[in-house]
Parts: sequence; C-alpha cells; structure tokens
Amino acid sequence: MTKAIRIHANGGPEVMRWEDVPTPEPAPGEALIRHAAVGLNYIDVYFRTGLYKTALPTSLGMEGAGTVLAVGDGVTSVKPGDRVAYAGGPLGGYSTERVIAADRLVVLPDAIDFTTAAAMMLQGMTAQYLLRRTYRVKAGETILVHAAAGGVGLIMCQWAQHLGVSVIGVVSTPEKAELARANGAAHVVVGHADLPAEVKRITGGAMVPVVYDSVGRDTFASSLDCLAPLGMMVSFGNASGPVPPVDLGILSAKGSLYITRPTMATYTSKRADLEHVTSELFGVVETGAVKIRVNQTFKLAEAAAAHTALEARKTTGSTVLIP
Repeated sequence: MTKAIRIHANGGPEVMRWEDVPTPEPAPGEALIRHAAVGLNYIDVYFRTGLYKTALPTSLGMEGAGTVLAVGDGVTSVKPGDRVAYAGGPLGGYSTERVIAADRLVVLPDAIDFTTAAAMMLQGMTAQYLLRRTYRVKAGETILVHAAAGGVGLIMCQWAQHLGVSVIGVVSTPEKAELARANGAAHVVVGHADLPAEVKRITGGAMVPVVYDSVGRDTFASSLDCLAPLGMMVSFGNASGPVPPVDLGILSAKGSLYITRPTMATYTSKRADLEHVTSELFGVVETGAVKIRVNQTFKLAEAAAAHTALEARKTTGSTVLIP
C-alpha cells in the first residue's frame, strides 16, 4: 500500500483525506516513481473546488519529483534509479508513489535537487512558454505581470530581467512588493484599482505590449486597459474566479487587441516541446539567472493547511509538500 491525499466530493480544504491506496503497477509505457517532493499549485484548488471538472474520487496534484522504482514494457526514456520530475498531469501527485506515462518524465540535472524540482516544474515551465512562446518578449520592452510575488510571478520577473525586459509587477501587499522588487521587477504596483493610470505613468503613455494575468475575473477589465494598440492579453489563471463572457467588440474598441487563454498541456503535448521547455528552464536555473524560492513547505498529509494558506494569499514564491 501507499498513501495519498484524495477527495470524494468537491469543496473546501476539509474535503481532502489522507488515505491508504494500493501501490500501482506500471503498465506498458509507464513508470512507477516514489515522490521525494510534490509541488503545490493553484490549479490544484480548481480541481478540489470543482471549477475544473474530473471524476471522483481522485487524488490531486500535477507536479512532483522523485526516483523511478520500476518501468513498464517498452519504456526506454527512463530507468529504475533515475532522478526525475514532471508537471502538467494527469492528477495524482499528492501521493507517496504513483505511475505516470514515462514520456512525461524528464531526468533531472545533478545540480537540481528534488525540492527545487518540485517547486519549479509547473511554474517554471509556465513561465517559459509564456515569455518565450505565447508572447516572445524582447529586450527593451516593458511588460505587466500580475501576482508578481507568486511562484510563477517571481520566476517571470527574474527571467524577464535576464532577457533585458522591464517588468511592472502587480502585487496585493507592500511586503509582496518588496519581494517582487528583490526578484527583478523594475516597477511594482500594489493593488489594481488604478492600474491603467499607473501603467500609463510608468510607460510615459506608451502602455505595454503584453499583460500576463493569472488573477482572472477581478483584473481582466483593467488589464485590457493597460495594453498598447495591438497588445496581447494573456489570461492564464483564475485566482479570483473565472473571467465572465467577453464581448469581442471590446478588443477592437481598445486598439485591435489580441487575447489568448493558454495551457501548458498544449505547449508541451509533443515530447520535443516538453524537452525544449525543460531544457531552457534547467538552463536558467543552473546558471543562477533564475533562483527558485521555496518559501513554504508542508507535510503531504497536511496538504489541506497548504491549500488554506494558498487561497488566503499567505504564501509567496513556491510551496512544496513533503511525503
């Protein structure tokens, strides 16, 4: 037997249970891994509450790092004993052991430990595709990043600075403002009530070519007003709730804007894309251009407390669950 956090109904953190489950056997194409660390991400909350639908009962978690214990038939990309990490699903990360498609695993460089890997995979891979593919930022640009003191935000601030890009980071408290500045944000705005006016002041009226918005409902309208003509709105999260239906006419009225709602699953669906994303991520972490901030750890059995802290915006940087 192994242990896992599972839910049998959607709801608050109280629906999460620490249960015994049978140790899975790897099928052809799969690998069995023992987790050394598991990543906590806001998408886990979406599945717990039912905003994102999945069959119940289910475990949660889409990111982890550990050691390969066994592989199924036909697996050649990893072998028992390999140090590996993954992100992006399927659900099942909140467990001491799990099986997963072997082609979703990447072997970790020796310089990256399990805790760092579990903290960086989903958030770091997200930062990579957002900055390097969804909208490929260019040196000299000024961009807007919401939740700049969160896990994805801190990585984006550092990576953008490394690329010669100036970040306007939006945060919720003065304490988070200091954290964003310390991680490369050139400008920080606390709150979003007067955000377009602040962006106009900072940019001298030019506004920004791209807004990266993981907050959702509460910031969507003001984010659009921060964009320059032909700018791109990248809505990649729903921390405040889902964005309501949008009248596409708004995009033309505000300057022929673009909007996209990307997911990592699409950007890493091909093995070659997964390898490219993780190679770039490992590269900036190994060189020190991006430092992964693991600012909170919880025991995996206490994942409900981690969810409570995350939803209350009491976490900064990355949070890792330890089996």
